[in-house]
Amino acid sequence: MMKYNQLIAVTLFVSAIGLGSCKEQSKESKEEKQTTAATEGRKEYYEVAPNVKLHVTDLGNGPAVVLIHGYPLSDASWEYQYHALVKAGYRAIGITLRGFGQSDKPFGKYDYDQFADDIKSVLDQMDIKDAVIGGHSMGGAIVLHYVAKYKGAHIKKLGLFSAAAPRHTKTADYPYPLFTKDDISQWVALNNSDRPALLAAVGAKFALTPSSLSPGIGQWLYSIELQSSAYAMEQALISLRDEDLRADLAKIKVPTLIMHAKDDHIVAYALAQQMNKGIVGSKLVTFDKSGHASFLEEKDKFSEELIKFIKE
Repeated sequence: MMKYNQLIAVTLFVSAIGLGSCKEQSKESKEEKQTTAATEGRKEYYEVAPNVKLHVTDLGNGPAVVLIHGYPLSDASWEYQYHALVKAGYRAIGITLRGFGQSDKPFGKYDYDQFADDIKSVLDQMDIKDAVIGGHSMGGAIVLHYVAKYKGAHIKKLGLFSAAAPRHTKTADYPYPLFTKDDISQWVALNNSDRPALLAAVGAKFALTPSSLSPGIGQWLYSIELQSSAYAMEQALISLRDEDLRADLAKIKVPTLIMHAKDDHIVAYALAQQMNKGIVGSKLVTFDKSGHASFLEEKDKFSEELIKFIKE
């Protein structure tokens, strides 16, 4: 009997050690998972072609909102929209086009087809579904072309913000833009001879008045612009000058929000009106206290209107 009791005692002791060990391992495993979750970051670069990676800002959780920057900025320019979207419960995704910001700057094509293909590749890789996609200025033209070309792949709504669309220069049968082809050709020449002078010329027209943006915001934008490749800036300007997306308007079959300032000195308000007529069911929201930079000059109204549109 003594031996039997001793055997039971030893068995219980060994079991206790085993249970303690399992609990300790379980605790360690839980702590390890928590540490991994706390330190794991989201992917920032997506390869869209051999040796071409695009920088992506990916913040927040919830339904996805994809933002494409204007010329010659980057995904960093959406800083204040990121804050508003994340607070409202959305996943904010900013994609920097090739040639700009922290994205790769290869030699090659910088037309709207190429930009649309790059966006499609990123959204494919991220497995984005039912997103709202929006773009500012040249980025607006690009997202318009993306939705038309890919029949709304990955997205359910479209936002056009001070969009340089459906074309940025006048023709005999399209008098609405502010600039002629010769005007933009002069900017191309300035880019290739004195790029800071080009940025100053564009910057002078960017806001409603010289004091609409603080000096600090102006310096911040200038620092983003200087990250761009001179070659990409040249080629993108040529696309802005020559591309014509009028045929794309009838191909847009998703709810569309157009936000545009009446006194935009870079993209005429008349273009917003033409897009509103050409895109069935689109909604035009007018800004009265800003120029081409409504997303900064009237950022609260901009974010409120965007979030209201997302929720509709």
